[in-house]
Amino acid sequence: MISTKINPPRAKQIAKTLSIHGHERVDNYFWMNERDHPDVLAYLEAENEYYKTQTEHTSAFQEKLFQEMKSRIKEDDASVPYKKNGYWYYVRFEKGGDYPIYCRKLGELDADEEVLFNCNEMAKGNSYFHLTGINVSPNNNLVAYGVDTVSRRKYTLYVKDLVSGEVYPSHIESTTGGSIWANDNKTLYYTRKDEQTLRSNQIFKHKLGTSPNNDALVYQEDDETFNTYIYKTKSQAYLIIGSSSTLSDEYRILNADTPNDSFKLFAPRKRGVEYGLAHFGDHFYLLTNKDEAYNFKLMRTPITQTGYDYWEEVIAHREEVLLEDVDIFKDYLVVTERFQGLNKLRVMRWDEQEDFYVPLKGETYTANTGANPDFDTPVLRYSYSSLTSPAAVFDFNMQAKTTTLMKEQAVLDKSFNKDNYIEERIWATADDETKIPISLVYKKGLKRDGSAPLLQYAYGSYGHTTDPYFSSNRLSLLDRGFVYAIAHVRGGEYMGRNWYENGKLLHKMNTFTDFISVSKHLIANRYTSEKHLYAYGGSAGGMLMGGVANMAPKLYHGIIAAVPFVDVLTSMLDDSIPLTTGEYDEWGNPNKKEYYDYMKNYSPYDNVKEQDYPHMLITTGYHDSQVQYWEPAKWVAKLRTHKRNATKLFLNTNMDTGHGGASGRFESLKELAEDYAFLLDLEGINQ
Repeated sequence: MISTKINPPRAKQIAKTLSIHGHERVDNYFWMNERDHPDVLAYLEAENEYYKTQTEHTSAFQEKLFQEMKSRIKEDDASVPYKKNGYWYYVRFEKGGDYPIYCRKLGELDADEEVLFNCNEMAKGNSYFHLTGINVSPNNNLVAYGVDTVSRRKYTLYVKDLVSGEVYPSHIESTTGGSIWANDNKTLYYTRKDEQTLRSNQIFKHKLGTSPNNDALVYQEDDETFNTYIYKTKSQAYLIIGSSSTLSDEYRILNADTPNDSFKLFAPRKRGVEYGLAHFGDHFYLLTNKDEAYNFKLMRTPITQTGYDYWEEVIAHREEVLLEDVDIFKDYLVVTERFQGLNKLRVMRWDEQEDFYVPLKGETYTANTGANPDFDTPVLRYSYSSLTSPAAVFDFNMQAKTTTLMKEQAVLDKSFNKDNYIEERIWATADDETKIPISLVYKKGLKRDGSAPLLQYAYGSYGHTTDPYFSSNRLSLLDRGFVYAIAHVRGGEYMGRNWYENGKLLHKMNTFTDFISVSKHLIANRYTSEKHLYAYGGSAGGMLMGGVANMAPKLYHGIIAAVPFVDVLTSMLDDSIPLTTGEYDEWGNPNKKEYYDYMKNYSPYDNVKEQDYPHMLITTGYHDSQVQYWEPAKWVAKLRTHKRNATKLFLNTNMDTGHGGASGRFESLKELAEDYAFLLDLEGINQ
């Protein structure tokens, strides 16, 4: 762990007093909020230079890790094709290519290939590139798509003629990147974002061949806590405008054959009532928490009578089973359930002659339905993965009850054998006696004597569940003796909807204390020790890292916080920055004293104190639209003045990217290699 002894950057302090509810906070680094200011750029560049200098001794090891992870990837890979509207669609990669190539074939898989988009060519000249929202017209002749070359998640929408190959000269700025065709093949609906807050708040209608300046505003969402979007039902019969907040949904519907008509309100929004909308035959189907069905239930209503009074139950609410998703086929209904943390795929015939589960094995795994655009088929496509099993795609014949493996992720490492690794699920006990699940993986032969390094990961917000999945990149840690653990803390939905409810708003502290309880359990059971335990989280999970660093710094030897949301109070009090107003139902609105006082107790930036801290690597993207760069920058600056010990503290800002990091598949591996090298260096491992 050799590094050059130079002094870390010290940011200037300009005291700014922030007052609300009779309480004052002094922020010495508020000046960093001024994007593109020379002093801000100079500070970020100084931190980057310090990071680069202090980790220079690991540069060769970073390259080794990068090449090692890259060598496991099948570079000339392709996805399993799926059929839609007469064409087989798939994505492939070429050797040495950083970006995907989107293709299709007409009728049969041995037909000539038609390249829709070669992103390697499109990305040339850009340090960042992302294509999204590929949307082929019903007649198969046109495709709409969105492109972002800044990583600010503001996409420019284009339309390409697939017959001539020409891209229409007119394009539309500041969209979400997604769009939907009406069935006339010339009317395109899309969602625009507010220029300042980046909230998706408007639905427009564009007529092909006309200027976007003449596009008609179809719907505007004025409630700042809601986002709006548009999609088409799997039946292709209806266009649906949705408006959603954390706690409520509302939809408007239009027959896709009549784009000149007006959208009709499906059912007026009610606070606390969430539902998703699908169509089949004479009914709309609704996955909803109506009537306090917190784990959700399935209902339906006639297409001509959509008000709440007409909704009838199809699958009742169950206290022990979370209803996550539905896939509708001509003869079958497929329901994705979560029971005791694990996914289950339930198959039900519409004629009620059969009701069974797709056979899935394992103590800890993840399974999800895949691309199933065809109504009239008995074949369900789903994916399966676990911490030791590479991702696989299966076709399950619901009529014959047979399973066909279509593709398994290739791991180009002759030494890899999944039987050489052990996966298990264990349970820690939280402060309030709640049992917290932990998914673990490690290489056989591990000595449970506390000497093994262990990387503990969690997210724990928005009801997002981190399911256990396989990562060939993770082998670079496992093969060097690391244990990898996912802490399924409250704030996600791993154990059902109440798991989420008990990790948000005025229960948010459970997320932090759950993570700490998991760490203590892993140490007590000799999987690792304080000298070898590491923690990692990103975005809201980065906030979790900031919280545990303040609350239990002696438990961890090192922490990596990626794009961390750490200046919680200041950001949530500023409704001019992206995402704030839509987040009130997740964190609380600090304009109300009750929430302000609660958030003040865990906000990582506000709770930095004079104490010893673990080694820390903090990463961010200058163009991040979700967590602004200044949050981690200010946090690091404050840590430098309060940290009493001589542990490493690095801020690495990617000046070309945003929330998701680098866009190319190999460029992102270089960032991961940097993270791994930081951890391994702390363990004294350099080869």
